[in-house]
Amino acid sequence: MDAFRDRRHAGQALVKQLRDLPLKRPVVLALPRGGVPVGHEVARALNAPLDVLLVRKIGAPGNEEFALGAVVGGAEPQWVMDEDMMRLFDPPPGWFERKVAEQLDEIERRRALYCGARLPTVLLGRDLLLVDDGLATGSTARVAIQALRSGGAGRIVLAVPVGPLETVQRLRPLVDELVCLETPDPFRAVGNHYRDFRQVSDQEVVELLAPRARG
Repeated sequence: MDAFRDRRHAGQALVKQLRDLPLKRPVVLALPRGGVPVGHEVARALNAPLDVLLVRKIGAPGNEEFALGAVVGGAEPQWVMDEDMMRLFDPPPGWFERKVAEQLDEIERRRALYCGARLPTVLLGRDLLLVDDGLATGSTARVAIQALRSGGAGRIVLAVPVGPLETVQRLRPLVDELVCLETPDPFRAVGNHYRDFRQVSDQEVVELLAPRARG
């Protein structure tokens, strides 16, 4: 059964939980592309700046939606690998390293497209709301949190509309607060819990970021 009409509806539902949190000059960091419409609704309601944290999933061979890891770009790229899933899929030697390089190239392409010459939002001294349209294995969220922590982030709140309870429990110790509205059992895919889960385009990301991108 779908819990949300679309990603914007999911963002509006998240706002109801986030409004009561004591947030210090919050910044909403959305995971593109699907997290951006969700994050836009949160940022608008909280009157907070919206930016993107450019993280890419490393999809399994023959099943790109199933994450074997994830990578985040920047001056010091970082990645995480799901050792159990790597053993299960058993890709050939060097496969993961090649995929990391490919996704780092894609991150730089998207950074130029989404942000242009705009400087990143100032994060120092602010509470960070990390938003996505849902959790599955949690690899993407985990590397995003890892990158923020290594960059000296203060308080991190992970906010998602839906995800499996096991993933939520695994990520909860890594953040200061975790808000997940739905933890259905059984859980099969994030898209199953949206009536409209069409792919978000690059153009939509650019349009949603523009009015809310400020320091």
